Amino acid sequence: MEKTKATQQVASFLVAVLLCFDTGLCDSEMSSVVAPMEGGEKEALYSAIEGFVGDWWNGSGLYPDPCGWTPIQGVLCDFFEGLWYITGINIGPVLENSLECSQDANFTPSLFNLKHLKTLSLFDCFTSQNTTIPSVNWNKLSSSLETLELRSNPSLIGKIPVGFGQLSKLQSLVLIENSLSGEMPNELGYLGNLKRLSLEGNKFSGNIPSSLGHNLSDLLILDLSRNYLTGSLPSSLGSLTSLLKLDLSNNLLHGSLPNELGNLKKLTLFDMRSNNLSGGLSQSLQEMVSLQDLLLSDNPNIGGNLVEFKFSSLINLTNLDLSNMGLRGIIPESISKLNKLRFLALDNNYLSGSVPSKLEALPSLRALHVNANNLTGELEFSEEFYTRMGRRFASWNNPSLCYKVGKVSRENAPFGLNECRNEKDYNVNSKNKIEEENPDENSRFIASVGPSDNSVSGFWGVVLVQDLVVVFLLVLLL
Repeated sequence: MEKTKATQQVASFLVAVLLCFDTGLCDSEMSSVVAPMEGGEKEALYSAIEGFVGDWWNGSGLYPDPCGWTPIQGVLCDFFEGLWYITGINIGPVLENSLECSQDANFTPSLFNLKHLKTLSLFDCFTSQNTTIPSVNWNKLSSSLETLELRSNPSLIGKIPVGFGQLSKLQSLVLIENSLSGEMPNELGYLGNLKRLSLEGNKFSGNIPSSLGHNLSDLLILDLSRNYLTGSLPSSLGSLTSLLKLDLSNNLLHGSLPNELGNLKKLTLFDMRSNNLSGGLSQSLQEMVSLQDLLLSDNPNIGGNLVEFKFSSLINLTNLDLSNMGLRGIIPESISKLNKLRFLALDNNYLSGSVPSKLEALPSLRALHVNANNLTGELEFSEEFYTRMGRRFASWNNPSLCYKVGKVSRENAPFGLNECRNEKDYNVNSKNKIEEENPDENSRFIASVGPSDNSVSGFWGVVLVQDLVVVFLLVLLL
C-alpha cells in the first residue's frame, strides 16, 4: 500500500514537471509539488553540504526540493523503491555555479547517512585549515559508494583510513595532489571491484603493499607517482593482468624490476622515471607487448646495454625514454624497426659507437635525443631529417661526433656539433717532412696559413701553400 502511494506521488511529480515545461509555470505550480524523499535524506544532505561550504548556506530555504524543481549544482539523485535518494555529491570550482568549500570545511557525520551515495568528489576544498579524512563510518557506505575522489586539497593531511578497505563496491579511488602521508594500508588490497587507484602527488612513504596484487584483478590504472615510496617493487604486481597504466615515477624505489611484470600483456604505459632502480633492463619489459610508453629515465644505476634487449617485440611503442640510466655499449639498429615511435631519448648515458642512420627512416619520429654520450663518427642523416627535426634532434656534448658539411646546410646543422674534417693534419719536422699531428693542431695550422672562410680553405688551402713554396724555390734558383 505504501509503495503504491509513493509511486503515485512520483507519477504526480513527473506530470507536474511536464506541465512546467509546457506552460512555463514552474514557480507558481511546482512549488506545491515536491519529489518524494525519505524523511532524513534531505536533512543529511543539507548538513553534509553545510559542513563543506559553511553555515551560511541555507539548503532548506534555497533548495527545498533538491531532487525536483530546485536542483543543487553537483548533487545527483536517483529513484529507489518509490523514493528519491542522493547518489552523488560533487563540490569544488568545476562549473560556474558549483558549490565551493569554505576555509573551515570539514566532514560531518551526516554524510555517512546518505545510504545510496555512489559518488563523493571534493576538489580544491581543504586549502587553509588542516583536515583529516574520518577514520570511522565508512562501513555505512560499503554497499553504495563506487567513486571517491579527493583532489587538490593541500590541507588534507593524515593517513588513508583503514576503513576504506570496507568499501566493497568502490571502483575508483582517486586521492590526487593532497598532503596525505604515512604508509599505504594493506586493506586497499581488499577492494576487489577497484578499477582505478590513483594516489599521486602526496607524501606517502614505506613499501608498496604486496596485497595490491592479490585481489585487484579488475584494476586498470595504478598511479602512485610523486610520493616517497621506498623498497623494491613487489612481484605480486605481475598479477594485475588487466592493468593498462602503471605509473610509479618520482619515488625512492630501488632494486631490479621483477620478472613477473612480464605478465602485464595489456599494459600500455609503464613509467618508472626518477627512482633508484638497478639491475639493467629487465627481460620482462620486452614481454609487455602492448606497451606504448616505456619511461625509465633518471634511474642512473640501472646500467646494462641495449643490444641484448629485443625491441622488435615492442612494435606498439610510441615513446621510449631511457635517458640518464647509466647505459653503455652501442645504439642497436633494431630500434629502427619501431615504426610507431615518436619520441626517443637516449641522452645522458655512456653510449658509444655511431648513431644508426636507419633511425631517419622511422616514419613517426618527432624527437631524437642522443646528447651527452660518448658517440663517435660522422652523422649520416639527410638535410631533410635535420630540417624536420630542428632542435628536437639533440646530439651535443658528444666530443667525437660530427656532421658532414656537404650533407647539411649551416642553417640546419645540428646544434652543438662540429663539422667533420676530412683532410689530414700536417706539420713540418726538422727534415722538412710533413707529418700527421692531432686534429686541433691541424685546424690551427690551416687557420694561420690558409684563407678566410669566405675564400679558399681546407684541402685547397694546403695545395695553395705547396704551390707558393714551389714558386719561392724557383725564384731562389733563378
